[in-house]
Amino acid sequence: MKLRSKATALLLLALVTLLLVLLTLRTGRAEPPAPLARPASAPQRRPTPAPARLLGPGAFPGAGRGAQRRRPPRPRPRAGRWGAASLEKLARRPGEPRNVHAVLPRRLWMHLAVVACGNRLEETLVMLKSAVLFSHRKMQFHIFTEESLKPEFEKQLRQWPDSYTKKFEHRIYPITFSVGNPQEWKKLFKPCAAQRLFLPVILKDVDSLLYVDTDVLFLRPVDDIWKLLRQFNSTQLAAMAPEHEIPKIGWYSRFAQHPFYGSAGVNSRVMLMNLTRIRSAHFKNSMIPTGLAWEDMLYLLYQKYKNAITWGDQDLLNIIFYFNPECLYVFPCPWNYRPDHCMYGSNCREAELEGVSVLHGNRGVFHDDKQPTFKALYEAIRDFPFQDNLFQSMYYPLQLKFLETVHTLCGRIPQVFLKQIEKTMKRAYEKHVIIHVGPNQMH
Repeated sequence: MKLRSKATALLLLALVTLLLVLLTLRTGRAEPPAPLARPASAPQRRPTPAPARLLGPGAFPGAGRGAQRRRPPRPRPRAGRWGAASLEKLARRPGEPRNVHAVLPRRLWMHLAVVACGNRLEETLVMLKSAVLFSHRKMQFHIFTEESLKPEFEKQLRQWPDSYTKKFEHRIYPITFSVGNPQEWKKLFKPCAAQRLFLPVILKDVDSLLYVDTDVLFLRPVDDIWKLLRQFNSTQLAAMAPEHEIPKIGWYSRFAQHPFYGSAGVNSRVMLMNLTRIRSAHFKNSMIPTGLAWEDMLYLLYQKYKNAITWGDQDLLNIIFYFNPECLYVFPCPWNYRPDHCMYGSNCREAELEGVSVLHGNRGVFHDDKQPTFKALYEAIRDFPFQDNLFQSMYYPLQLKFLETVHTLCGRIPQVFLKQIEKTMKRAYEKHVIIHVGPNQMH
């Protein structure tokens, strides 16, 4: 009996509690209390009639007096309803740059030029591949080559995946020289190398341009070297790296028979140019007391110094900027890192701190065994399948290859070669994962 009475008491207590809860809920739904009465002297206002229950633009349910305005829930994206730009915007983290390949005006594209003759087809394609792999802003490639190589360039570039070909457009030009003897120019130093002296004349509609030799690899986005154009002062119109970091053991300071820039000369195989300024400038020279336009100066300069120059077009550029030093911006050695910077001991301090940005494999080191570190980087980019994971298919195999080069002078400092490419790959991987998200992956 006692147990039954206890159970009955507990049941009654639960019922009472439930009734109290229901009463509380009903009280909460009651009309709000009337406002305080106004003093008799205050004019009486008629209550504003409640708005009709029609929801127009900007109206919200429950928008009557005293009710809180609530923002309607944002619709969730559905497959097929959102365009690529909308998906990109939703997938982008705050503060991240948007993917501008499809929307960037053509005048803001980056322009990259290369001259390829003879057996330089593969080397050129690997250089262009390195530029496309890591860069963000859309590019225009200007490829100057012999007629026999044109079909192969077209064929190879068309075979690249759409996800990469949308990042650039290309145009192929014949080898032409606007002044002097074309055969003389073509044989200057290396086949067709002198062509780049005429780029300001040929590319009349291009404002700025990055020229590189075929034996160059980008280990970070082209966007980063392109930004150096903003650092030009009002007189500077081109940028190059020093030929050597230690003048007393540099080639120009020991052997040159002609004027050269600064104390060690400059290496012109990676050259950033403001073509608009070059076309409008008049350059001081040793031939006439007044300044000469770029095109007018080239052949006169060559005729005067042709028996004294060794490195062809690079020597001519050193002579030009010897007489016009205020026109040159000198960027540091990581933007044109060559075997000379490590084969006799490390002498590029900036690369030790920040890593190599642009690798220049002169002396044929991409193809022989003299500098296996350079060759390993070239082969890693050449053999990388476009659609594979950068870390798994390029970076990790590269680390293993570098273990085999530690016995060489350049191989003793692998962090110099890996630092920037690791940063670049991380950025590219994050960009691929965060921005390039398909509709089926949106939640």
